[in-house]
Parts: sequence; structure tokens; C-alpha cells
Amino acid sequence: MRAQDSATATRTITVTTTGPTTGPAADRAADRAGDTVRTGDTVRTARADPLPRGTLLAALGVFAFSLTFPSTVWGLESFGPWSLVAVRSVLAALVAGAFLLAGRVPLPERRHWAGLAVVGGGVVIGFPLLTTLALQTSTTSHAAVVVGLLPLTTAAFAALRTRRRPSRTFWCAAVAGAVAVLAFTVQQSGGAVSRGDLYLFGALLVCAAGYTEGGRLARLMPGWQVIGWALILCLPLMAVGSAVALSAEPVHLNAHGVLGLVWVAAGSTFFGLYVWYRGMASIGIPKASQLQLAQPLLTLVWSVVLLDETLPLAAPLAAVAVLVCIAVTQRARS
Repeated sequence: MRAQDSATATRTITVTTTGPTTGPAADRAADRAGDTVRTGDTVRTARADPLPRGTLLAALGVFAFSLTFPSTVWGLESFGPWSLVAVRSVLAALVAGAFLLAGRVPLPERRHWAGLAVVGGGVVIGFPLLTTLALQTSTTSHAAVVVGLLPLTTAAFAALRTRRRPSRTFWCAAVAGAVAVLAFTVQQSGGAVSRGDLYLFGALLVCAAGYTEGGRLARLMPGWQVIGWALILCLPLMAVGSAVALSAEPVHLNAHGVLGLVWVAAGSTFFGLYVWYRGMASIGIPKASQLQLAQPLLTLVWSVVLLDETLPLAAPLAAVAVLVCIAVTQRARS
């Protein structure tokens, strides 16, 4: 049978008639299979996208995310931290809503709303707010290397949530990459832990939970719908937050501030998460998360190019170590 949906290209599918087709049991079966699409009350098992395509999508997400911190610093030139986070969410929700309306996408099933709430709380509200607060006192380069621990955190959340166990080689490479990033961070900060670091560590936890749940849901619906409905779910709260924050914090519009706001709203929050969740659904949450080991290194480059920050001398060594770890994790069998 041939089938085509908005999430993937035309592909061959096999309709299964055994086991539960709806409800929590079906969701658990989908988690284990990792390549299930759902239409109505029928569960269909399909071949996952080829590995290179899924890796490319996840890599595009990492590229979009690597610009988030520099764009946030630009945005803070025009907006206060609370205003920037609330307005970016509202703008991203309007973009997502336009796509959902144009595609006449039906509301998600009731059992998916809890997962969407986790995505919204983690990647729409929690991570942007905590990192924006951190960037008031931390440099972009410092924040980038701290958040470099996100891949290992995401892999741990994914292992707990999906009950899938990556290979020992995968874990060794993942831990090695995290240690390299942590050593780089400690060397640059002199071993001190600031309030900004605490914000960043909190951001790691909430973002890893949002990534994991979003990756799971992206196996059941197109990735852009996952982030789209999460944004819509958060829209009422963030609309009220925008009104309150804009009245309490000063606004000084300039080119940097507007460009930063537009990118964090449309580029990082919508486009970045769309391709990221599709990539995770294709190659698996643990492997996709390890591609993010390259994100702090890309952000370091942007911090020099866009913000004129000084690139730490230890960055090339960290870059080599991280890239080696990415290569190992991509070859390791889950």
C-alpha cells in the first residue's frame, strides 16, 4: 500500500491488525517501535526515514539553535528579559497557528495534550526564560558550553521515558563528550558557579524533558504539529505575560533588537523545533541529541562573528573532542 502524509514523503506501509490500536497501550507500542504513524483508529508501522535524511533534519535544528543565544543577546538590546520571552512565544504561536489553519489540521487527541504541555513548559517557556535570565550576567560563549551538557541530559531522559537502552559504546562516547564540555566550562569560569550557571542548569533539565516528549510525539504526528500545538497551548498565558511585561519593562527598538526577536520566534522556536523533532523521530532521541554536542561550538563562532566576543583558546581542543564523540555516537548501535 502507498501512503503520503504531511510529515514524510511517499512510502510503503504495512497495516497491522494485532494488539491495541488506540490508548496508552498503543502509545507504549509506538515508543518501542519508533517508526509508527497513526491515522484515525488504525496503527500503521512504516519504514523510518533514511538515516542521512533524519541526521540532516536534526543538524538543521542544531544550526538554528546555535543562533539562539546571540539572537537573544541582540533582543535584550530592545526588550527586557520577561518581555522578550513572552513576545517571542506569542509571535511563534501566531506563525504556528497560521500553518495549522492553512493545513486544516484537526485538534490532537485528548491523550496527547499532557505530552504537549510538557513540550510547551520545557521548550516554549522554561528554556527560553531561564537562558534569557542567565544571559543578563553570563557571556554567550560561557552559556553555550554549559548548555553543551544538554545532549547527555536528553539521552538520560529519553532512556527513562521510552525504556530504550542505548549501547555501552554510545553511553561511553556521550559521557566523554559531556566531560569535555564540562571541563571546558570549568576551565573558563575558574571553577566558580554563578547564579547564571544555576539558571542554565535548570534550563538543561526542563529542555531535556521537552525534547524527549516532543521526540516521542513526533512519531505520532508531524513534527511541526508537535511544536505548533505546544505553542498554541501556551498562547493564552504568554499573551497575558506579554501585556504585563511590556507595561513593566522599557522597550528601545533598534535593528539588532528586532532581528533578534524575529529569529528567536520564527527561526529557533518554530523552524528549529520543527526540523529537530522530525530528525529525532527518524533517527531516535539519543542519537539526535548527541548532534547537539556541536551546538556550543557553533554558538562560539557566532559569538565572535555577531557579538565580537573573544573566542577562548581552549575552544579548538574542545571542538575536536566533541566532534570525535559525535562520530562515535552516530556509529554506535542503539
